[in-house]
Amino acid sequence: MMVSQRATISNRASAKSSMMQIAKSPTPRRPRPGARIGLVLLLVALALLLAIGSAAAKCLPIAGLEPRVIPAALPAAGTLRLTFLGHSSFLIESAEGVTAVTDYNGWVRPQTPPNIVTMNNAHDTHYTDFVEPEVQLALRGWDPEGGMAVHEHQLRDLKVWNLPTNVRDFGGVRYNGNSIFVFEIADLCIAHLGHLHHLLTDEHLGQLGVIDVVLAPIDGAYTMAQELMVQVIEQIGAPTVIPMHYFGNATLARFLEVAKPRYGAVYSKSSSIILERGKLPYRKILVLPPREAGVQFYSDD
Repeated sequence: MMVSQRATISNRASAKSSMMQIAKSPTPRRPRPGARIGLVLLLVALALLLAIGSAAAKCLPIAGLEPRVIPAALPAAGTLRLTFLGHSSFLIESAEGVTAVTDYNGWVRPQTPPNIVTMNNAHDTHYTDFVEPEVQLALRGWDPEGGMAVHEHQLRDLKVWNLPTNVRDFGGVRYNGNSIFVFEIADLCIAHLGHLHHLLTDEHLGQLGVIDVVLAPIDGAYTMAQELMVQVIEQIGAPTVIPMHYFGNATLARFLEVAKPRYGAVYSKSSSIILERGKLPYRKILVLPPREAGVQFYSDD
């Protein structure tokens, strides 16, 4: 009798335990229509996330793929970007994406080939005979045949033309051996003086017209004395002067001292600036650091 009662109690406990386990298990239910729609939306969202993740993964460095150069945003309409690359080379960028480099020598250059390059041949640090095929216009400031170089070109929103000048050459004069290149862009006229060796004549000044920004060599030796360069800047009368072609901070400091009675100095922390008519520094020498450290400080010898 006691054995039978224990068996009965054990069976009841086992059954109770089984029932408790069943109670803890989820009871299958038919999904409601709203829940079914929510599940579909969740699956669609997961698929979109996977697609975005896959696309983002393509931006990561992958062995075997060529690196891509993503250009900086174009300057706004009515403005231009000017970057001091070093020595006497500047990169000019227009709102329509036209790029030009002054005194292009093939190694002080931007990451991608520009549309236009200008050159002078007083020294081989101002030109190259090996211009990339992507360059659309390679403008030499001298005529290899001994005549006079004449350039006037328009590429979208940038116009460039030249004014020949002379250079010293082994104790004599090489006539029309240098060019001042003028860039008309964003309603501004920028004059790159190249390797200028003399004061300008009235004829030169008449052909130049109104200049807004002068890119001036200030070395004081290979081109012309700093006092004479200040006279050239005064002749042109541009409100903004940007120095180039100098070989140390002492040379720059002396030029700023010579020019101080006429022009104050302002310094940019960046080698790239945006220029806009109406916002130019007036009667100022704007000093830009070169894009590449040390590039500007080498000799033309």
